[in-house]
Amino acid sequence: MRPPIIKVYFSRIKQNQMNEKKIVIPDEVVMNKIYEIRGQKVMTDRDLAELYGVETRRLKEQVRRNKDRFPEDFMFEMTKEEFADWRSQFVISKEDMKGLRYAPFCFTEQGMTMLSCVLNSERAIKVNIQIIRLFTKMREMFLTHKDLLLKMNELESKVANQDTSIKQIFSYLKQLIKEESKPKEAIGFKQKKK
Repeated sequence: MRPPIIKVYFSRIKQNQMNEKKIVIPDEVVMNKIYEIRGQKVMTDRDLAELYGVETRRLKEQVRRNKDRFPEDFMFEMTKEEFADWRSQFVISKEDMKGLRYAPFCFTEQGMTMLSCVLNSERAIKVNIQIIRLFTKMREMFLTHKDLLLKMNELESKVANQDTSIKQIFSYLKQLIKEESKPKEAIGFKQKKK
């Protein structure tokens, strides 16, 4: 005999509440969902919906209903060319194609912050806080290592110039070897043969 529907329903609610309190998503998982499009670090609607535990179409519905909250610098839709390039970069199974029929919305850091206002679930808010903290860490790492990046760029440009210098040195060495291998006339006083 199966348990009454009401008990099953309440046990699912209780289980969902326990799961929402223990939301732990490794930073690596979130970082793998951050892409660079149009020179900005963004996350797609599909990945955010997965992290928030909602359907992609529901997330898009909420964004469309609140379009005024998402200006171009908060959220944009990929162009056909960007979408084709983006899809070609990843090997996608047929099962995974479900959410990739249409160009996704791309959310910048500010757009994700605005999403927490639109999506009121406790899970969405907690995941959003984690994502924003991760973006902040990434920005801090970039700023603290900016001088290192500048030094690396400087070193790279020096090494690139060294290539031509090394080639020039080798060409001089080859010329020297050729000149050394030629028979040379004796230096000094020469007597004429009689």
